[in-house]
Amino acid sequence: MPELQRLRLDHAPALLQFERENRAYFAASIPDRGDGYFAGFDARHGDLLAEQAAGLHHFHVLVDNDGAVQGRVNLIDVADRSAELGYRIAEKAAGRGLATAAVQQVCALSTTEYGLTTLRAVTTLDNAGSRAVLARTGFVPVGEIRLDGRPGISYVRNLSGALDGAAG
Repeated sequence: MPELQRLRLDHAPALLQFERENRAYFAASIPDRGDGYFAGFDARHGDLLAEQAAGLHHFHVLVDNDGAVQGRVNLIDVADRSAELGYRIAEKAAGRGLATAAVQQVCALSTTEYGLTTLRAVTTLDNAGSRAVLARTGFVPVGEIRLDGRPGISYVRNLSGALDGAAG
């Protein structure tokens, strides 16, 4: 099982390879990052690390024994003890419970390391895998949304336990 690690500068080459290898796979269910993301990757990586150091975000990668990134789980827009959860798992690693395990780990870190009390997440209606991960990890659907023009669902997880039992 890959190890969840807080994003570091030395993750950049493996993370870029992960994003390139899985670009088409991700674009089938979530908005594509665009060519600019890849062209300016190194500068963006540095900017993200600076924002992480400032406490604005918490970025994580799932790294296998060979140093390859198999996924990422991020907490963005940290404010008022809340953040938005986002995650991506490599196509070749999908369907093995990796996303569920990683999201559970990040939920635990959210309370123990980052002092958060609430997490939010969104996904498109046609992303059944993501909806299942959110349900298995205690997120509760709270409303319908549009995500880049596509129908979606907004979720919340109260990390203090008040909503956890409602997710089924």
